[in-house]
Amino acid sequence: MMHAVGTFLLSVALLVSGCAAPTIKLISDARDPLQEFTLDGEGKEKVLVIPIQGVISDRPKEGLIRVLPGKVQEVVSHLRLAEKDKDIRAVLLKVNSPGGTATASDILYREIRAFKERTGVTVVAVMMDVAASGGYYAVLPADAIYAHPTTVTGSVGVIFMRPKITGLMEKVGVDVVVNKSGAHKDMGSPFRPSTDDEEQMLQEVTTDMARRFYDAVNTHRQLSPEAFADVKTARIYVASAAKTLGLIDEIGYLSDALDAVKRMAELPPTARVVIYRRSGFPDDNIYNPLSTGTRADPLKGAVSMGVSEWLPDMTPGFYYLWPGSIAAD
Repeated sequence: MMHAVGTFLLSVALLVSGCAAPTIKLISDARDPLQEFTLDGEGKEKVLVIPIQGVISDRPKEGLIRVLPGKVQEVVSHLRLAEKDKDIRAVLLKVNSPGGTATASDILYREIRAFKERTGVTVVAVMMDVAASGGYYAVLPADAIYAHPTTVTGSVGVIFMRPKITGLMEKVGVDVVVNKSGAHKDMGSPFRPSTDDEEQMLQEVTTDMARRFYDAVNTHRQLSPEAFADVKTARIYVASAAKTLGLIDEIGYLSDALDAVKRMAELPPTARVVIYRRSGFPDDNIYNPLSTGTRADPLKGAVSMGVSEWLPDMTPGFYYLWPGSIAAD
């Protein structure tokens, strides 16, 4: 059995490296260059589809035999490549994300906004299953935001998450001795309860980061005071409620958003729809969720231990994130 597994792993490694079959690459990763693939249409002028999928982080994911780029790296790479192509007249941001770290989400927001300012390219965002918290924040600079009828969005705000294991330590008789240079040097430590003063300071930081999110919403959406007060509760909304509040512009399907971005950019209906990936797919189309062209990992089932895909990214910190939308494998 072990010999068979070893042989399989060696075969896969050879395929990945190209040693066994130079014309076949079973699995691509972040070291492969992005290439342009046409999904639909014809002609010179193009609409670029950029997926923003999963937890937004700047950390790459390293697997057993491949490396996946972090979300920030991948989206920014798409924007940089698009900026060099004067035939790209419009961008469709296809969002399916519960958000991510506050910093990574803010970087995407800034990069998308700067891309628009530098190029004058029309940008439309379309929400899929979930575009909550940082997933919403990142695409606020878009010229229009579409949501599917079944999209869940909102969760406008910030959350500070960190573990506390003091109860477990007491049960097992373990303690941690700390020498510190200042009274608050170990503030937020998982090894002791926080004091009232520390909780107040952490709340002040959380409130300040939330204010940055609120300012972005006010800049791009101009909500009524009543709507804004409701949004600040950080609740989630279905598409119809989000449209009533002014968080989104239209309710429609991916094809509707694609038609809209063509109209807004004054492109013909037959304009080419393209995507950047690292490898091609047969019968490809705009519903393909694999933004990088990374094929399914044949070892996933063998090595998966049922741990959530997002757990390695969820270090203690401040997040523009809706935790309720994160699913385990």
